[in-house]
Amino acid sequence: MTGPRPMLAVSDVELDELRSRLLNTRWPTPWPVNGWEAGTDPGELRRLVAHWVSGYDWRAHEADINALPSHLADIDGTPVHYLRFDGERPGALPIVLTNGWPSSFLELVGLARRLAAPSEYGGEAADAFTVIVPSLPGFALSPQRPSLPDPPQTHEVWHRLMHDELGFERYAAHGGDLGAGITSRLGEAHPEALVGIHLTAVADPVSYDPDSVTPQEQEYLDSVAAWFAEEGGYQHQQSTRPLTLGYGLADSPVGLLAWMVEKYRAWSDCGGDLSSRFSDDFLLTQASLYWFTESISPSFRPYYEYAHGLTRRVERVGVPTALALFPADLSQPPRSWAERTYDITRYTRMPRGGHFAAHEEPALLAHDITAFFRAHR
Repeated sequence: MTGPRPMLAVSDVELDELRSRLLNTRWPTPWPVNGWEAGTDPGELRRLVAHWVSGYDWRAHEADINALPSHLADIDGTPVHYLRFDGERPGALPIVLTNGWPSSFLELVGLARRLAAPSEYGGEAADAFTVIVPSLPGFALSPQRPSLPDPPQTHEVWHRLMHDELGFERYAAHGGDLGAGITSRLGEAHPEALVGIHLTAVADPVSYDPDSVTPQEQEYLDSVAAWFAEEGGYQHQQSTRPLTLGYGLADSPVGLLAWMVEKYRAWSDCGGDLSSRFSDDFLLTQASLYWFTESISPSFRPYYEYAHGLTRRVERVGVPTALALFPADLSQPPRSWAERTYDITRYTRMPRGGHFAAHEEPALLAHDITAFFRAHR
């Protein structure tokens, strides 16, 4: 049953400890490289840390988070935090939004508001959704599961939240990154309840005949391989030895911030300039949320579980599926490749934006979600 909304209440002692750790950081010996060439730029990191120490107001952001429409549900013993934004018209189509990594429910708030009250953003009230934004297990306000593996899997928890707890007989779903995988498994497992799914990434087919690969598909596969050779070290570490990484990042807020901001810069449509897409306060709020809720190590679990066969593979998703591709995101599969696994009925290449589309381009993403589900209401 749904209970009172959880509240963030970081103590003064915790704030003082964070500030002390930041001030007493043991900085690594400098390398003779420029900028972001070998990892997070030391000058940019020192600037963000200085702001974290003396300019950043956690209390203001904590109050903003606590003002959100939070709820806590118990799904067969699994506590789940979620936000609920009721649609501005009666009978609005329910939709569940799922974030990826290194993100949080906060990254989806702007998108959720646009979807729930479109008339406030130049849209039509008839297109309103009732929006549910759960926190992934182990991310921020949803606690980590106690055992590994621990059924039910996240997509089943989402279905029980939407269908059994909240009473939505039919609903929609959207996700990116890790959230795209969860959303895909949700659509595959519960086609009777999903009117459709909207994704910014797709699962590769479980198997395929190499001779059937088209030149365009092969170009895509080659680009993915090249990307992982250059950028995929994080995923290999988080999939194989996540605890070793977790010790350092759970102990060092500077290490945590460095690990996260490198991804925000590399995966976004920022042209190498973080500030063009993300304010300092946005980045530091995400890092603070991970820090105060001790979420960084649990956030690696989806990578480890998937790599070790503890997460269900997506085989064939039969519900109507929309794919929106943002040009600076990690991969750009051709439609034919996505259709090997999904019933693609809408395929959109966006003019701008990256991996963090809900924050980078909420208007573009909201428009595409709205247009797709308009035919499925």
